[in-house]
Amino acid sequence: MEIHKEKILVVDDEASIRRILETRLSMIGYDVVTAADGEEALDIFHKTEPDLVVLDVMMPKLDGYGVCQELRKESDIPIIMLTALGDVADRITGLELGADDYVVKPFSPKELEARIRSVLRRVEKNGAPGIPSSGVISIGSIKIDTNKRQVYKGDERIRLTGMEFSLLELLVSRSGEPFSRSEILQEVWGYTPERHVDTRVVDVHISRLRAKLEDDPSNPELILTARGTGYLFQRILEPGEEL
Repeated sequence: MEIHKEKILVVDDEASIRRILETRLSMIGYDVVTAADGEEALDIFHKTEPDLVVLDVMMPKLDGYGVCQELRKESDIPIIMLTALGDVADRITGLELGADDYVVKPFSPKELEARIRSVLRRVEKNGAPGIPSSGVISIGSIKIDTNKRQVYKGDERIRLTGMEFSLLELLVSRSGEPFSRSEILQEVWGYTPERHVDTRVVDVHISRLRAKLEDDPSNPELILTARGTGYLFQRILEPGEEL
């Protein structure tokens, strides 16, 4: 029986980077396809249906931000952005557009490989402790199905990326308890922050979740800020339990 190999689309206008990543990722068991610009990336994405995209920011024809926006209109595929930009705000832009993580150039291929493994692992179904056996949690108009990894607001299904769902699942698993940004980064993204900016990955994903789930994202009632700590999900009461 043929074993399914996870497919990674590497998008970078530098041929040397494409070649290095294609070689290394193939050696550790991934099926790799490549693209040299943004337009080619979208074409290959539709033809090959990869499991994850490694996406450079600065490219001809259509930059990484544009590709990310187009992919997010139709897909929740994991996206890791490669950025050589020094400005923190520019790095955060990719996350705000829907990327799951970013790696700063010049980067260690081993670091990127670790990020890829972490993201792919987190977007697979793996229920968190503290989740009821049914896998279904309801709070107000929100229903979270951790078995199907789906979220509904009323009758409408809310599209979340794999990392957004993993973040929500973590917060819900210990509702009412605060998580620090560093703890969230380790639990969901699988690495320890080396720089203060690393924890902005968490802040941007929290903002994206609030925008999708809260009635008023500027005054959240579900995903709360723990002053001086990080974030927590509103305490979910057990059946028959009162505040």
